Amino acid sequence: MKIAIPSFGTLDIHHIVCDYNGTIARDGELLPEVKPLFESLCESFAIHVVTADTFGSVAEQLEEYDVTIKILSSHDHASEKRSYIESLGAETCVAVGNGNNDMQMLESAALGIALIGFEGCSTQALLKSDIVCTGIEDALELFIHSKRLVATLRV
Repeated sequence: MKIAIPSFGTLDIHHIVCDYNGTIARDGELLPEVKPLFESLCESFAIHVVTADTFGSVAEQLEEYDVTIKILSSHDHASEKRSYIESLGAETCVAVGNGNNDMQMLESAALGIALIGFEGCSTQALLKSDIVCTGIEDALELFIHSKRLVATLRV
């Protein structure tokens, strides 16, 4: 998906990378509003979920969706998430997250979306993002209704 945004640049997005808990899931369970959005977005984008899988539920929760799950294994999740974005080609990635361990991926991605949801949002994640949304539905719908991105990011 190419989106030309005046005074911001042209985004050529291929990958949407989401943090799991606090972003698309609560206490290990996929949020119901994410399900239809993933079904739609999987048709146009490669969807990735990065997680430490604290509750051990991510594979089961996402089994019916065509998504790539990246289980974090290091003690430095922030760097591991950034490295994952870079391995995909950061210039083709959107990153969505809310925590301190998301700030490096938000900053590295072509477009970083901080989410102020039920867990809140760390100040560092907020400062490293390009856009802030108050719900995952609003964040993901930006890629279904791309003129919303233009309206928010143009100068």
